Amino acid sequence: MADNGNNVSLWREFKKGLWQEIPPFRLVLGTCPTLAVTNSVKNGVAMGLATLFVLFWSNIIISAVRKTISPQVRIAAYVVIIALLVTIADMFLAAVFPAISKALGPYVPLIVVNCILLGRAEAFAQKNPVIPSIFDALGIGLGFTMSLATMGSIRELLGFGSILNFKILGNWFEPWIVMILPAGAFMVFGGLIALINYISSRKQGGENLV
Repeated sequence: MADNGNNVSLWREFKKGLWQEIPPFRLVLGTCPTLAVTNSVKNGVAMGLATLFVLFWSNIIISAVRKTISPQVRIAAYVVIIALLVTIADMFLAAVFPAISKALGPYVPLIVVNCILLGRAEAFAQKNPVIPSIFDALGIGLGFTMSLATMGSIRELLGFGSILNFKILGNWFEPWIVMILPAGAFMVFGGLIALINYISSRKQGGENLV
């Protein structure tokens, strides 16, 4: 029974990042890359996976050494750990996927100051053992990646009429150039926040009726 309860708890930590605490749309965190790099699905997924890599390993390391870090310097220690992991991710992208690295530009190094990473380090990893911290990182990281992929899909479809270079909309469609510009990012971002809040309110209303 104890194992079953533990499994339920780990599943709860994982799934919260996929909806209840999905970073851009529920917590409104990580909005800079969400708005900046989602003019295509490929860029959005690449940024999401890079962030997931850093979040995954930073949660593990911070959770593992949490009892040895002095409270006075813990934020500085988190930044050093995250900066090291971001450097690894940035160098990997530059070496293996140079086109994507160039497209993402300075936003990969800026993962260092992404509030999602510092937030999970402070709110979860430094208070919990390694295994729950892994599930927390996976849930939040995948939720963030899916958020960027969703925004990238909408903007790329409406901005180019295609997704991942596959033509979806026919020649009749006139691309909405605004969708690949910053204004389009804000429009899609606001629309998705409104949609998610609406769905959440409907679900809560249904639960209250029950």
